[in-house]
Amino acid sequence: MTLRNKTRIEQLMDDIRQQIASRALTPGSRLPSVRARAQSAGISVSTVVEAYDRLEAESVIVSRPGAGFFVSGPIAPLDLAQLAPTVERDVDPLWITRQALDAAPDRPKPGCGWMPPEWMYEEGIRRALRKAARSESALLTDYAVPAGSPELRQLLTRRLAAYGLSATPDQLLLTDSGTHSIDLICRILLEPGDTVLVDDPCYFNFHALLRAQRVKVVGIPWTLQGPDLAAFQQALTQHAPRLYITNSGIHNPTGGTLSPATAHRLLKIAENSDLVIVEDDIFADLETHTAPRLAALDGFARVMVIGSFSKTVSASVRCGYIAAKPAWVEKLIDMKIATGFSSGRLAADLLLNVLKDSGYRRHMETIKQRLADNRQQVMQRLGELGIRPWLVPQSGLFLWCELPEGLDAAEFSRACLRQGVVLAPGNTFSQSGSCDRFLRFNVSQCGDERIYRVLKDVMQS
Repeated sequence: MTLRNKTRIEQLMDDIRQQIASRALTPGSRLPSVRARAQSAGISVSTVVEAYDRLEAESVIVSRPGAGFFVSGPIAPLDLAQLAPTVERDVDPLWITRQALDAAPDRPKPGCGWMPPEWMYEEGIRRALRKAARSESALLTDYAVPAGSPELRQLLTRRLAAYGLSATPDQLLLTDSGTHSIDLICRILLEPGDTVLVDDPCYFNFHALLRAQRVKVVGIPWTLQGPDLAAFQQALTQHAPRLYITNSGIHNPTGGTLSPATAHRLLKIAENSDLVIVEDDIFADLETHTAPRLAALDGFARVMVIGSFSKTVSASVRCGYIAAKPAWVEKLIDMKIATGFSSGRLAADLLLNVLKDSGYRRHMETIKQRLADNRQQVMQRLGELGIRPWLVPQSGLFLWCELPEGLDAAEFSRACLRQGVVLAPGNTFSQSGSCDRFLRFNVSQCGDERIYRVLKDVMQS
């Protein structure tokens, strides 16, 4: 928020905070009286009262009846940790997320997994917030029912039907996010030492989640048609895996899609096993051509679908879902209550109203066209540097690109990070460690000219 957009109350609060930070006001110092501050600043008494009250609520200042307002607390001790040398962390599955989330708002993040704030459906979110503010008190204060909002679950069943998935509301459970969904599924299905299959490469946080479950992870090479079926068959025979986690729709990080033939053959291979398949479908609203869903072919017999709207509506409105057969949903509800008690009722209501908003569909059509335009531009700019896509995706955020011979993606990413650009090196996505020359680029985050200057500079250094 710029100074121009701040209220007088906020400006006064910032001024007092700055005086405290600079030691112009030390702990125990008495602030000017409300009337004196109002006169000196040329503002109303009510403005000063509100600013002082807010600062007291933040424990920045404290009121003493009959004496006035005083700066709170002792002087903060010197933080020696800030003086210590920075330790460079390993380029592991959480490296990208940590770097992207910690980065300053203006730092280029072509390796992150989300769209820029200005691409999100902010107008619809604001409308939903205004409606929520006028709603009954229970929406703002009470717990949700265990499975989550019945109205949102009903809407989601209609949305799933567009992908050929026939489900009833009692087959859906609302969660806090897609990541929360996978965590719940792992908790009810896995024991330490079990084997889980993932695509190689796959979304890097799958690795981090599964590591926390203390299971064995086996990577299945991802091809232009989907998982390598020969490797999938071999893994079933050798490891008797309990779970296979994959993407339906748009694959992360490659941007590829599952072919119908591969989908049918994969389910045929798995039919005599105890394997459960989880389809992560969080990019569904970015599709331009509907890819086959394993759950649609399987009728939810062994497949669960998870989704969320963090990538298309808001990462602040945390709400995801699991669609599965009723027996699994019952177990998942119990686990959800045991580990998190209840999901956010307000978040579900906001999401419901955004998805019902007539502007959301038009907004997503605009976003898909912007992504298509950006994809062509980014491929051209990267191609001029010798960075080539493994495939040209039909839709989605990502380009899975190979660096020129002799460049290691992890070291390359470290060098670019030192110049302020956050990349996504390939081996954070790969169980086998075979993607050391690959980078994932998010085409919605590649409009900053600094990205290409830094890439070129590091390649030439």
